[in-house]
Amino acid sequence: MEETTVLLGRTPDARLLIVNCDDFGIYPAINAAVIESIEEGIASSCSLMVPCPAAPQAMELLGRRPRIPFGIHLTLVCEMPDYRWGPMAARERVPSLLDAEGELFPPTPAGRAALLGRARLDEIECEFRAQIDAVADAGLTPTHLDFHCLADGGRDDILELTVGLAAEYGLAVRVWLEPARQRMRHRGLPVTDNDFLDSFSLAIEGKAARYVQMLRDLPAGLNEWAVHPSVGNQDSQAIDDGWRVRRTDYEFLISPQAREVLQQEGITVLDYRTLQHVWGMALAPERPATNFIPPVPGL
Repeated sequence: MEETTVLLGRTPDARLLIVNCDDFGIYPAINAAVIESIEEGIASSCSLMVPCPAAPQAMELLGRRPRIPFGIHLTLVCEMPDYRWGPMAARERVPSLLDAEGELFPPTPAGRAALLGRARLDEIECEFRAQIDAVADAGLTPTHLDFHCLADGGRDDILELTVGLAAEYGLAVRVWLEPARQRMRHRGLPVTDNDFLDSFSLAIEGKAARYVQMLRDLPAGLNEWAVHPSVGNQDSQAIDDGWRVRRTDYEFLISPQAREVLQQEGITVLDYRTLQHVWGMALAPERPATNFIPPVPGL
């Protein structure tokens, strides 16, 4: 089992960091901040929530910026009661993913438990494929799959399903919990080496100083931060209780200080394209990934 840094073509002592903007596509103020955080700030990639109301705008932005790497933020829950989204698949095809009102469950502890206790794997596959295929139909090429509010999918069988889909479509998967992380390493698949950061776990007060200290202390190996930028305008404040988390993330990501500390510390910021290449070599798809691989002329 090679060290992750070596699998990724780096030295064992390299300090590698993925800065991924989750929740791209929920609403326009997030979309604007994600693009700026990647083009002008230190973020390296983003994850698209395909079922959300602003996902069409997000896909249009990606279509005009083919250099921006992005993943699919596989979504089975909806946390905003006044700003809802539903499944991409027809509701009658995925009834086990819906509550008594026919809506996606909220990602509260009770909501997650209810969803994970009743969700059928075949219906989860139907919904995940609908989300992935919508991206393919838009002519976009993602790098990886990850999960919205369900760490590593929330169940072992959901994670294994997702790894199978990644093999089929030629993608990597974000895996950050044990023992799943160890299982992936034994299969020669690069995953984060160190503690994974969800920026919603950080206090809002003093966040910039906390981010700086985390960069100073960043250990060797592959690290990943899941950040959640938004410009935090009035429209977002009206629907999103987490807008302050998002606004403070955005302010740090585009700050000159963030880039200066990265340079001072010799940290390499990368994205999932590097991981995608290794995952693609290690996983043999059960059938061709026709959605994202251009056909060979004459075949």
